[in-house]
Amino acid sequence: MNDDIMQKPPARRLGQQAFVLRDSPDGQDELCVLLVEPVYRDGCTLPGGSAEADELPHLAARRHLESETGLVLPLRTILTVDYVSRQTYPEGLNLVYAGGVVTPKQAKAVNAHRPPEHIRALHWVPRSSLDTVMPPARTRRVHDAWDAWEHGAGRPLLLRGTPVPVS
Repeated sequence: MNDDIMQKPPARRLGQQAFVLRDSPDGQDELCVLLVEPVYRDGCTLPGGSAEADELPHLAARRHLESETGLVLPLRTILTVDYVSRQTYPEGLNLVYAGGVVTPKQAKAVNAHRPPEHIRALHWVPRSSLDTVMPPARTRRVHDAWDAWEHGAGRPLLLRGTPVPVS
């Protein structure tokens, strides 16, 4: 085996995001997705962020979800993988995990949560309004994750070929 191959591995970002839904807060028969509004970029995005060195991807997603929204959810199923070419940031992959539909009690806790200073606000947004609060690329990512969630098309994250535990 030649260990020289990876002496200088390529730099690439690995983003982890959570797709979390709730019933419409205004009583409409519509689901809403949880979005964060960061202070460092325009528009909203799914909760999440980068994994640290040697941090398991699903645990990075869970860590970011908890710090940004207060939710602690088992994240194992990947709904979509979004490749982002190098532009402002190095090229990267964003993995979007299924967080499921939260209970009214969990949604209330999110609304009471005080996010970290890099998050301006938390929003519950119906699918029909995504285009008004997100740039097109992020909107397409959320629509793709939503489609996968609706059709049960997600895939479990594997660790060396074995599905990660749900916890």
